[in-house]
Amino acid sequence: MTSIVITPKNKSELELLSNLLKKLKIDAAYLSDDEKEDLGLKLLMREADRTKKVSRARVMKKLRGA
Repeated sequence: MTSIVITPKNKSELELLSNLLKKLKIDAAYLSDDEKEDLGLKLLMREADRTKKVSRARVMKKLRGA
C-alpha cells in the first residue's frame, strides 16, 4: 500500500499526531534523521546510471585530487 511521511515541527506536534494515529488504530513507523537520509540516498542510487564504467586508476586519481 502507499505510505505517507509526515515531519512534525516539534515534540508536542509529534505527540499529537502519534496519539491521533493510535486512536484511529493506524500503524505508524518512526524514522530518525539518519534513516531518512539513508532512504534518500537509496532512492538516488536506484536512479543512478549504471551503464557507464570508470577504471580504478581514474577513481584513485580523482581521490588524490589530481
